[in-house]
Amino acid sequence: MLNVGKIEEGFVLDHIKAGKSMEIYRHLQLDKLDCTVAIIKNARSNKMEKKDIIKVECDVNTLNLDILGYIDHNITVNVIQQGEIVEKKALHLPKVIKNVIHCHNPRCITSIEQELPHIFVLADEAKKIYRCRYCEEKYSRKAAHK
Repeated sequence: MLNVGKIEEGFVLDHIKAGKSMEIYRHLQLDKLDCTVAIIKNARSNKMEKKDIIKVECDVNTLNLDILGYIDHNITVNVIQQGEIVEKKALHLPKVIKNVIHCHNPRCITSIEQELPHIFVLADEAKKIYRCRYCEEKYSRKAAHK
């Protein structure tokens, strides 16, 4: 059995869909933080068969976890303080996401002005539709994965 030590303060991101941990690592910009990060890939899970887990030892106010709601709202976020779980955060689709997805409209100002942030606003929560703040282009996950 693999044993990864307990953390004193930070987060344990559990129930991550197997194979998604590195995407989350990049989006949370964990490589830019001076903290301990443990990534467990393809762990056995009764609930999901296989899952990924990320443990981050850092100040609990360091990370913006809104992006996790966009990536997968089923992720369990355990907030750790003094070595104990003090809160389990429920995730929701964020109302605004910045520099996570990019506008594919060639006429959008973000195509011309490279330094502008890519900002998308939740237009339809039921259908999980986001639109570019600048040109109103609907973001399509299918187009992004081609």
